Amino acid sequence: MTSIGQIIDENSSRTLAPAAVASQVALMSVISVAAVITFNVLRPKNKAIYEPKVKYHVGDKKPPPISDSLFGWLPPLYRTTEPELLEKFGLDAVTFLRFTRMMRSIFSAVAFICCAILLPIDAVYNLKHVPSSGRNILSMLTIRDVEGSYLFAHVAITYMISVVVMFFVWRHWKVMLHLRQQWFRSPEYMESFYARTLAIMHVPKKYQSDAGIRAIFDSVQVPYPTTSVHIGRKVGRLPELIDYHNDIVRQLEQVLVTYLKDGKIAKERPTIRIGGFLGMGGVKKDAIDFYTAKLQRVNKAIEDYRQEIDTRQAENYGFASMAAVPYAHTVANMLRKKHPKGTDVTLAPNPKDIIWANMNKSPADLFQKKVVGFLLLVLVCFFNTIPLFIISILANLSSISAYVGFLGAWSNASPGSFAFVSGVLPPSISALFGVALPIVMRYLSRFQGALTHSRLDRAVVARYFAFLVISQLVIFTLIGVGFIAAEQVVSEIGEHVSFADIINSLHSLPATINSTYINQSSYWLTFFPLRGFLTVFDLAQIVNLVWVFIKKKIFGRTPRDIREWTQPAEFEYAIYYSILLFMGTVAFVFAPLAPLVALAGAVVFWASSWVYKYQLMFVFVTKVESGGRLWNMIVNRLLVSVVLMQLLMVLTIGLQYGFKSFLWLTTVPPILFIVAFKVWIDKTFYHEFLYYIPSREELEHAQIHSSRADASGNRIERRFGHPALHMELFTPMLHANMMPLLGEVYKGPIGSDKAKLGEYGGKKLSAQVIDCGIKFASVEQRDLEYDPALYKRDRGEVDWDARSMASAAIFGHRPSESASAYHQKANFYATGGESGRSSPAHMNYSRSNTQTEIELSRLGQSADNLPLLHDRGYDYPMNRQTPPPVPNPPRFTSPSPPYVPGGGVHLSPAEDFREAPLHRPYTPSREGLNYATDPPQYNIASRGARYPV
Repeated sequence: MTSIGQIIDENSSRTLAPAAVASQVALMSVISVAAVITFNVLRPKNKAIYEPKVKYHVGDKKPPPISDSLFGWLPPLYRTTEPELLEKFGLDAVTFLRFTRMMRSIFSAVAFICCAILLPIDAVYNLKHVPSSGRNILSMLTIRDVEGSYLFAHVAITYMISVVVMFFVWRHWKVMLHLRQQWFRSPEYMESFYARTLAIMHVPKKYQSDAGIRAIFDSVQVPYPTTSVHIGRKVGRLPELIDYHNDIVRQLEQVLVTYLKDGKIAKERPTIRIGGFLGMGGVKKDAIDFYTAKLQRVNKAIEDYRQEIDTRQAENYGFASMAAVPYAHTVANMLRKKHPKGTDVTLAPNPKDIIWANMNKSPADLFQKKVVGFLLLVLVCFFNTIPLFIISILANLSSISAYVGFLGAWSNASPGSFAFVSGVLPPSISALFGVALPIVMRYLSRFQGALTHSRLDRAVVARYFAFLVISQLVIFTLIGVGFIAAEQVVSEIGEHVSFADIINSLHSLPATINSTYINQSSYWLTFFPLRGFLTVFDLAQIVNLVWVFIKKKIFGRTPRDIREWTQPAEFEYAIYYSILLFMGTVAFVFAPLAPLVALAGAVVFWASSWVYKYQLMFVFVTKVESGGRLWNMIVNRLLVSVVLMQLLMVLTIGLQYGFKSFLWLTTVPPILFIVAFKVWIDKTFYHEFLYYIPSREELEHAQIHSSRADASGNRIERRFGHPALHMELFTPMLHANMMPLLGEVYKGPIGSDKAKLGEYGGKKLSAQVIDCGIKFASVEQRDLEYDPALYKRDRGEVDWDARSMASAAIFGHRPSESASAYHQKANFYATGGESGRSSPAHMNYSRSNTQTEIELSRLGQSADNLPLLHDRGYDYPMNRQTPPPVPNPPRFTSPSPPYVPGGGVHLSPAEDFREAPLHRPYTPSREGLNYATDPPQYNIASRGARYPV
């Protein structure tokens, strides 16, 4: 009878058997090919899913022509060059694709070096020195059983890998710096208002006014004066109420569409359970009546809140515009470490990139949220390590089958199915449990006070990548060591060894670490085929197709769903960067130990580079352009991955020869090379990457914007005013064929009216009004998809002064209905002279006096100095000198008294949507307002009116 010790010896030599690895590779290869075939068949007939950017693009930035033939999508991929990609899809997309190309180049070279040199050496050594019973085809191609001078071939490989990485990183960094500087000088960036605007955070109480913002800049004597300033205004719970209102509208639309599916009333009205748990307990209510009553209540709450809100109260943040983009970058660079009056002055982000809920957080609030968020993040990461135990058990099925009866019987009865399951399940479960984690990390990063969505992306990359490395590399290896230790203890117990001898024998445990993490290379050989399949699966978009089918056939799709579904989706840069970086880390770590892992990584990176190029060209868009701001961050983590590879080689040599021999010191120099290389690229590239550094000629020919122009258009307040002050509330929408049934859904009088919808660019649609006053817009079949002209307006790079006027021509508005706020303010500002939001310093200053300041100013590395692309401001009616007229009553009058706007709330005669109130002019000379530096002699908020000094 075979002893337990013999069983352990036979099974501890591997983590996954070669048959399990072969099963996973074969399975993933087959279904990947099937996914590609599915994509080729479905693509021509489903352009809304596979090619939405052909229809929805900005300006003339249409993707290249693509054929409907079976492989017609391939020629545009290899014909489209980087300059064309940059022009049409933005620098963020180009940065991501350049990163994938860099990774495929690096691992093509690494895989070639490792496989050409190490595989023959390892195979020859195993054939000569390792008995056939102690090796298999996979172990022969690793460093596991290699000893003696052969080991230093692997050490030499780490030197070569380091050189390869440094070469490609230097080469691509140089190109990225050129692209970034080119982006700074592009017309789109230079003409964007936010590019010449500064954000002032943590403004002290006594400086929380427009005049106070100007006084802060006067106190530090910046070389360029501001052209306009704006202090943030309190909006209270208004944003929360608006979001709550819009969520209720979505829920009401969904239950109505489900009830009236295909223009027919269902047999039973939809219900909702209030209270209870998992569908048990609680109270059942009519879903339509419930959401209708809820919507009526929140409408009333918003109207009441808008009457009560006082937007004259200032927040602790503000914005200041400069006359030119180079001036803003220069001032931000000068003030990055000075903190004038306790504030932080940085380049302003794109307004649509700002997370407004976090803008007004005090340092104490941020500290508290960061501590709580960190603790929650640790808790989430801890619970996400639990699946690792399951994965480790599945990855060690061949080892534990000796102790679990049914596993042993299964392994003996059906070796093929046993190998298949042990090869497929571990990476599949790992991928399944990793789906929700980036979403949770993004939520926690937002909770901790991130100011922009771009900052959230950087936080997710940093945290998700760190979690993957720590959990799936470090902890997973430690779990494997635990299995080996347990096997050793069980073996010695089976041989009736005393407890003292068992404890003494554990001194050899560190030596088992070497074989443990090398054995796990077979698991990572199953991980890469799965990642390759998931990459191709993204291309096939099967999940989207299935979900749309379910929504359409079972629940029905609301007009809002269809409009949002037809637009190109946003590309999740943070998640894809994290996954690619983790794959690169795994491939680097195992490249000198098990070269086949590096080869598998190279194959997946080649597939990823082409798939993601197609997706960014034809499917996905960038949420907010950041000008490739993530590049430095991902390169840093790539270099960390190389250092991890070198540290593991230090451990390998140290365990083989013992750390007392000092032979492990031969593996240390590459680490020092990488550290020195990192310092060098920071000094060479990084500071120029953050800021626009103008030349003397560029300064002389810079486009100068006058204070009068900024003030007359009130540009800074329209761009950087809180969105809740002008945000439109959703109007419930239904399909036109369902509208005749509305009278049967709501028992009572139904009135006819028109609804002006912001979602349709202010277009008026037929509507019906139920007796409680809620208006339902009727959407015809031809109006369901998102209008390409609207899409161009919403995502275009045209400055909002021009965009607002152009939208009237695009959508046929009368002048009185134009979305532009400019013409509403023109007469008001015409009498204000030059003393509006202009700088007290005259713009006719000498440029020659400021050149030295620019040349000598050092460039900072603040992570918050993020110039972003795609300027988009906010159009809303501004203050008026006379109270707005009360609109004429609609054709249908609700039984409830009509709401008459008061104070700061009004309804324009041409508009049916509600608007938030705007702050009224006030004099900043309130009680308790003191300045360390005397403020200018102008009432900034009153736009030209003087006040007594």
